[in-house]
Amino acid sequence: MALEITDANFETEVLNSDKLTVIDFWAEWCGPCRAIGPVIEELSKDYAGKVNIGKVNVDQNPQLSINYGITSIPAILFVKGGQVVDKQVGAVPKAVLDKKIQANM
Repeated sequence: MALEITDANFETEVLNSDKLTVIDFWAEWCGPCRAIGPVIEELSKDYAGKVNIGKVNVDQNPQLSINYGITSIPAILFVKGGQVVDKQVGAVPKAVLDKKIQANM
């Protein structure tokens, strides 16, 4: 299951991790976010133990959205070594995200 990432645990779970972290910025009211949710869950199973995959609810964690310039959701950031190494805005097929994960692992 995808990890719930918050303002409080972001540093520990993302910035201090030695693995690639894929973060889905989403909200309950966002249709495309709900559409991509199951894909994020599948990826979290596919890459369990190899890649951290989590979700940030933008309504509950506004500071993270501000810090990373998130203006449209769903927005998926790929973070490694504390740096954003790739980004995907909008709902896309699983294969697109899979390819980005493989490229940045």
